[in-house]
Amino acid sequence: MKLDLKSRARKLKTDIPALFLSLKDKDTPLPAKISAFITVGYALSPIDLIPDFIPVLGYLDDVILLPVFIALTVKLIPREKIDKYRREAEKIWQDGKPKKWYCAIPVVIVWGLVIYFIIRCIVKG
Repeated sequence: MKLDLKSRARKLKTDIPALFLSLKDKDTPLPAKISAFITVGYALSPIDLIPDFIPVLGYLDDVILLPVFIALTVKLIPREKIDKYRREAEKIWQDGKPKKWYCAIPVVIVWGLVIYFIIRCIVKG
């Protein structure tokens, strides 16, 4: 089953919120939660491993790394659970963009950790 670029983009639009929903479920295995946290944080974070201003290479992380992170995380979540999360995620997008403020929590946490470790390294250095 080969997906075209538009179908893949639509799938990402559903999978990222589905992974966020998996974080809230107590039945999601811990390795899947850790992977989902990293994936959602990376997807929502303005920080990229390869900055976008670098020609060609800058967009490789968005085109290759993010789908790989998502695929890995989806494999760690039981099939019936990820299907449930995807259905819930589709409902979120039916009324347009999500307007819930708590969707920013993973980004805030990732930024907070980055700032904490930078400050910690500067103070100890």
